[in-house]
Amino acid sequence: MHPCFDGSGGFGSYIFGMSEIIAKQSTEANNPQNIKNPQLSWMIGFLVVVSFLGLFSVVPLRKIMIIDFKLTYPSGTATAHLINSFHTPQGDGCGFNSFPTFGLKAYQNKFYFDFSATYVGVGMICPYIINASLLVGSILSWGIMWPLIAKKKGDWFPADIPASSLHGLQGYRVFIAIAMILGDGLYNFLKVLHRTLFGLFSQLRKKDKGDRTLPQGPNTYLVAIGGYVSIAVVSIIILPHIFHQLKWYYVLVIYIFAPILAFCNAYGCGLTDWSLASTYGKLAIFIIGAWAGSAHGGVIAGLAACGVMMNIVSTASDLMQDFKTGYMTLASPRSMFISQVIGTAMGCVISPCVFWLFYKAFHNLGVTGSEYPAPYATVYRNMAILGVEGFSSLPKDCLNLCYAFFAAAIAINLIRDLVGKKWSRFIPLPMAMAIPFYLGSYFAIDMCVGSVILFVWQKLNKAKADAFGPAVASGLICGDGIWTLPSSILALAGVNPPICMKFLSRTANAKVDGFLGS
Repeated sequence: MHPCFDGSGGFGSYIFGMSEIIAKQSTEANNPQNIKNPQLSWMIGFLVVVSFLGLFSVVPLRKIMIIDFKLTYPSGTATAHLINSFHTPQGDGCGFNSFPTFGLKAYQNKFYFDFSATYVGVGMICPYIINASLLVGSILSWGIMWPLIAKKKGDWFPADIPASSLHGLQGYRVFIAIAMILGDGLYNFLKVLHRTLFGLFSQLRKKDKGDRTLPQGPNTYLVAIGGYVSIAVVSIIILPHIFHQLKWYYVLVIYIFAPILAFCNAYGCGLTDWSLASTYGKLAIFIIGAWAGSAHGGVIAGLAACGVMMNIVSTASDLMQDFKTGYMTLASPRSMFISQVIGTAMGCVISPCVFWLFYKAFHNLGVTGSEYPAPYATVYRNMAILGVEGFSSLPKDCLNLCYAFFAAAIAINLIRDLVGKKWSRFIPLPMAMAIPFYLGSYFAIDMCVGSVILFVWQKLNKAKADAFGPAVASGLICGDGIWTLPSSILALAGVNPPICMKFLSRTANAKVDGFLGS
C-alpha cells in the first residue's frame, strides 16, 4: 500500500491495480497465457466507469473536512507551501532504511527508524496527537499484541502456514485494523452527516446564504448527488459486461456504501496522510466474494469489486488533498475540481497504455521469479479465495477481537467528544492508532522524530519554528519525492548500489564468517 504522499496516488494505483486484477483472472482461469493478452479497450473502459465516482462522493464535505475539522492533509499542505514558495521572495532490505535502531528483535517487529525524510516531514506537519496516536497503536500492536498472539502458533492458528497467510497472524493484523478503521470512520461519518443535514435544514429555513454551519450550498449537494447517481447508473450497466461474475446488484451495493468508505479514507488521510484504499479494497473482496460464492465466480467478483472500491476511495482522498492545496494557495475550488476531472480522464487512458507497454516489453511480467513478479497479485487472489470460503476460516477468536476493537473505536471517539477539547487532546485517535496495526511501526517512529524536531525548535525559537516549520517539512517531503524519479529510472536500468549494508545477529554473523572462511 502506498501512502498519499508518495505521489503515485492515481496513475500508479491504476496501473498496479489493473495488473493485479488481470494476473488474478488469468490464474483463476488456469491459463497463464491470458496474463500476456489483456484487452486495452476494456481496461480503459473499466477505469472510465469507476474512476469519477470518488470525485463526487466527498465534494459536499470539503469545508467541514478542511475548515471545521482543520485536517492537515500533509501532502496537500506540502504542495501548497511548494507552490507558494514560487510566488514569494522567500523562498531492498539494504542500507540505512533497514537500520535496526532499537535492536534486531525490535526490527523484526517493525520497530526501527528508516531515515525517511518524507515521514519526518509529515511528522512535523501533523499535530502531536496524531503522531502520539500512531506510536500508541504501534506499541499496542507490534509491541504487545502480535508477539503474544505469535506465541499461540499451533493453537490459535496452524504452525505450518506462511507468514503472509490470512489464516495466521496476518489475519489478526488485517482484520483488527479494518475493524478499528471502520468503527472510527462510521462514527465520524454519522457525526458529520448529522451536522451537515442540520446545517442544510437551517439554511433552507432561514434562507441565510452566509450561514457557515453548512459546508456547501444546496446546489453543490445537487451537483454532487446528481453526478454520482448518473455515473453510478452507467457503471452498473457496463461493469457486468466487463466482468460477468460481477452482477449489477453487487455493483449497486458497492455504490451505496462507497461514499461512507470514501469519507473514512479522506478523513484518515487528512489526519495521517496515509491512504488506506487497499484496506477498503480488501473489505470489498471479502464481502462480494462471500456473497457471490465459489460456484458463481466469487474470486473474480471479489477482485473486480476490490478494483472498483479502491478507485473510488483513492480518488476521494486525492481530491481532498488537492482541495487543501487550493485552500492554502487561494485557488478556486471549482478549478481544482475541474483539474482533477481532467487529470482523472487522462489517467484512464495513459495508465492502461503504460501498463500495456510493460506487458509488451516484459513478457514474463507477473510470473513468479521474474524481474516484475507482481507479488500482490498472489496476495490479493488468496484474499479473494479466503472471502469465498467465508469468515469461518479466520484464525481463532479473530472475529471476536474485531468486534471488540470496532466497539472500542466508537467508545474512544464518544469519550473524546464528551470530555471536551481540554482533555480530548490527550486521548489517542482510533483511526491513527489502527494504521500501524497493519503497516508496522517504522513510519510512526519517523513521524515522532519529526514531532521531536519541531518541539525542540519551538522551545528554542517559537516564532521561527511556527513560520518556517511547515516550509522545512515541505522541503523534506518534496525532496524525498523528487528523488523517486531518478531512483526508479536507475532501478529500471538495472543499476544497483556499489555497496550493500546489512545487519545480522552475532550468531548469524559467526555462521556467515564460517561459511566465507570455508
